[in-house]
Amino acid sequence: MEGEHKGSLNGVEKEKVVAKAGSVSVSAFDLVMRLLGLTLTLAAAVIIGVDKQTKVVPITFIDSLPPIHLPLTAKWYHMSAFLYFLVTNAIACTYAALTLALGLVNKGKGKCKRLSIFIVFLDGVMVALLFSGIGATAAVGVLGYKGNSYVQWKKVCNVFDKFCYQVGASLVVSLIGSLAFLLLLLLPLVRLQRTT
Repeated sequence: MEGEHKGSLNGVEKEKVVAKAGSVSVSAFDLVMRLLGLTLTLAAAVIIGVDKQTKVVPITFIDSLPPIHLPLTAKWYHMSAFLYFLVTNAIACTYAALTLALGLVNKGKGKCKRLSIFIVFLDGVMVALLFSGIGATAAVGVLGYKGNSYVQWKKVCNVFDKFCYQVGASLVVSLIGSLAFLLLLLLPLVRLQRTT
């Protein structure tokens, strides 16, 4: 009977082992999510940053004259929403790189509770920033795709189709990246639930 107790752990020791195993896996999850957020926001910024398409478009100045064919170029910086989207993704990418480096440096060392709380707060700021950039770009994208007949804004995605598809791809990649930051924000809640 005494031999059985030597091979097994008591309740307190079991809790310490489970807590330690949980913190290691959560820390690895944290690093993976930050790496995913870094990669996806960088990809979204690059996809929209290189987005450009030139097309020859017929423009009619006077109804009685034939249209004039002019080359027009759609670029990401022609719309302030696209510029905002690129900047938000660049900020989130830089933040992910800094916190990833900080996490790798502090791995295995004692963590500062105030720094952890501050990083969780900044994760929330990144989620809000990315969602606002995605929302602004999606709104402009819908106008470009469908137009608005009430204010006589014509759709442009029927002309600049490659440009619009690339904006859409960038939006999807950024949305997945923002979900990685959202998971990082929810991670402390999971930790809190495990401790209670």
